[in-house]
Amino acid sequence: MNRIILSKQEQREAVGLLSIGSFLESFDLFLYVHMAVLLNDLFFPKVDPHTASLQQAFAYCATFALRPLGALLFGYIGDRIGRKATVVITTLMMATACLVMAILPTYAQIGITASWIVIVCRILQGLSALGERVGAELYLTETTKPPLQYMMVGLIFCAIDVGGVAALGTSALVTAHGFNWRFAFFMGAFIAVIGSIARTKLKESPEFVDAKRKMQREVKDGLKSETELNYLTQYHGQVNRKTSLAYFLVYCGGPVGFYLVYMYCGSVLKDTLGCTAHEVLSQNFMVGLVQLTGSLLVSYLSIRVYPLKILRVFAIGFSFIALVSPFYLGYVSTPRQLLLFQIIAVLFIPSNLPAGPIFYRHFPVFKRFMYASVLFAMSRSIMAIIASFGLVHLVQYFGYWGLLILVAPVVVGYGWGIFYFERLERAMGNYPPKVSGQLRANAG
Repeated sequence: MNRIILSKQEQREAVGLLSIGSFLESFDLFLYVHMAVLLNDLFFPKVDPHTASLQQAFAYCATFALRPLGALLFGYIGDRIGRKATVVITTLMMATACLVMAILPTYAQIGITASWIVIVCRILQGLSALGERVGAELYLTETTKPPLQYMMVGLIFCAIDVGGVAALGTSALVTAHGFNWRFAFFMGAFIAVIGSIARTKLKESPEFVDAKRKMQREVKDGLKSETELNYLTQYHGQVNRKTSLAYFLVYCGGPVGFYLVYMYCGSVLKDTLGCTAHEVLSQNFMVGLVQLTGSLLVSYLSIRVYPLKILRVFAIGFSFIALVSPFYLGYVSTPRQLLLFQIIAVLFIPSNLPAGPIFYRHFPVFKRFMYASVLFAMSRSIMAIIASFGLVHLVQYFGYWGLLILVAPVVVGYGWGIFYFERLERAMGNYPPKVSGQLRANAG
């Protein structure tokens, strides 16, 4: 049976459609996150500053709390029906949530009902963003080959960062010039609908289709030989528990780093340094541009530098930031000083960029979407709750040393996860040898 191969033109179209969709998902998802200083006042009752911080944390966590349930749903669809179906469905979900947000009356108009509807919309946005991201990454992982594969999947990250920067820019314009924020949600909903229609033109992931066809053929032939049975096992085989744990720990760093850089530092700017909402958003916008630049650079470097080696740099850099943050933040007295901390921290936020494809190939094809999405969702849900609510109380009781209490275990887990996957890659012969070793081999 001939193997399905996408042409270069089809690969470029897939990258374009998936990147645009990831941009929209990120824009719609983070528009509320960054505009929380404004929108929480419109959709939640007026409260004291401490309770307002808890409300902000609750609104933020609502995006992640039920993601594991969404992961089970989209994992089933992705592994049974296909990767394409998930990216189409999730885009439509995001469009629906944005449309509801755009027309939703405020708390002053309908009371607490507005608060609950906002929370439901945030949950729907979180579910759709989960299926979108994992689906897009898996599709490109199963469509392209290393080392180009690493850069292609990296472009999904870049699209997500572009969406986040666009959401920050839009939020800054709204707070500075009084633009109607509802137009942004209307625009996001409209483009998301167009994007979902365009994505119906995607072909299914070649690796998924090939595996499906081979499975059907093996079942039809009765699996007569042991070789055929082993071949079947690589698609439906058991997932190693250590592999799942390592994957989970690698993904735990992202939510903590994001909350620290954008949400917590934003609160410091507003409550401690006396910045206005527009000033907070403007500074975070600059940080977002730095993050986008870093993602583009890392994606480009992944063609020449093995991704797990890049993740080592992230681990070392964020470890240093965790150690010095209690000392540095204790002396911050101006927004510029805090900006320096945000810029350095955002460049080393623990991430799976650009090593996602490496992690995915250690899961069986027909369990890949389920395991990847469930573990990803659990890491986001647990760490978002711990970071958002934990930081409020840890800093209250321990000062800035509370940051170290939260970040240190995350960095240790991230480092162990990278080390574990390095061992797997070496065992499979995928980990590149040192240059000196190559030179000695050639000399021999």
